[in-house]
Amino acid sequence: MKPILQSSLPYDIGNARALPGISPLEMNDWLAVDEAFAVQMAERARLLVERRSDVLAMDESARPAAVELLDLVLKQAYDNQAYGGAGDQVVRPDGVSVAVDRTDPLATLGNLIQEDLCILQKHGDEHVLTAAVLCFPASWTLSEKFMRPLVGIHDQVAEYDDGIAKRVQRLFDGVRVGRPMWRFNAMWYQEAQLFQPHSIHDQRAQLDDSEGQFLRSER
Repeated sequence: MKPILQSSLPYDIGNARALPGISPLEMNDWLAVDEAFAVQMAERARLLVERRSDVLAMDESARPAAVELLDLVLKQAYDNQAYGGAGDQVVRPDGVSVAVDRTDPLATLGNLIQEDLCILQKHGDEHVLTAAVLCFPASWTLSEKFMRPLVGIHDQVAEYDDGIAKRVQRLFDGVRVGRPMWRFNAMWYQEAQLFQPHSIHDQRAQLDDSEGQFLRSER
């Protein structure tokens, strides 16, 4: 399979902030449509058909949130005029028509936009990963993180200590509708494929720029 690549990143990875590295984001800048859109969407469609159980999970308690997310994405997509269509048929920027199925909201979302989407809901004192469409995991496995709280999700991340955990939880508690936030990471890889799940029992070796061929960044 030919590698799916962008020619550049749309932000300066040298401008990294201390963890958790959160910055405010304009709503209009939330969803991206870039040079790799068509080929990424084709790969997403393949994964959702051939590897659905690996790339999509939803607890039934998350269904209302998933439908709400679908409606938000549809509104945003239409507002930025990159998408067309009407009713329950959406035409993507690459000309592909996608049927809106509110009984299967995450699969619909996975076929609409390049972004992976994870839903975290407050259970007790922590936010828990209750749903996700995750076609392009960067060295983690959805099945191992599904229905786990933030601390459990990051228990293999050395930098995610008690201090960071408390700061991240405060950030989640402070999230407000219409005021999105963003962060990024950057990692060097030897392989270009986007679907790269790794078990917590089979961690990927960390590479630097002299060892890796491909720079991968999650926004």
